[in-house]
Amino acid sequence: MKHIKNTQRVRLVAGGALLAAAAVGTVGVVSAGASSPAPAVRAAAAPGLHKGDTVESTHLDTAAAVKAAQAALHAAEKGNQHVSVAVVDRDGNTLVTLRGDGAGPQSYASAEKKAYTAVSWNAPTSELVERLDQTPNLRDVPGTLFLAGGAPLTAKGAPVAAIGVAGAPSGDLDETFAKAGVAALNG
Repeated sequence: MKHIKNTQRVRLVAGGALLAAAAVGTVGVVSAGASSPAPAVRAAAAPGLHKGDTVESTHLDTAAAVKAAQAALHAAEKGNQHVSVAVVDRDGNTLVTLRGDGAGPQSYASAEKKAYTAVSWNAPTSELVERLDQTPNLRDVPGTLFLAGGAPLTAKGAPVAAIGVAGAPSGDLDETFAKAGVAALNG
């Protein structure tokens, strides 16, 4: 029993030392980055990186994501529908979710999955539903939901985000509301 206590104490001390070292390293990195943007620029041009080794991508900012989500929710409310809305970024990470008054509990997760599906294939989910006849294994991709209600947001033809809506009595209505969110940013 004494051996176990000593082992735990050693692990605790070693773990604490590692945490302290990590915290000091993090503070050093943060303060170096905070003092000037130059270190970050030099890091990007580190030895081993050649022209063409990196890519640049465009992402939707939070303010635009909120605007799109609110427009989609407002369109649903005007249609007297109780829905949830999700906006995901280019990488499928959730930026904004809004759960309308009276929306069903399943609608929240469904909206996120529809948005993820739309951005993954840069297509409205209603179109993707039609593709399932030819490629049924699309359903096997984790995190996707092949029901109408997702619409991609694009810049120069490339997906930068997507809006998913769920909870209306039909996917067609969900997708109409998602497209209202897209239109709010295009208009």
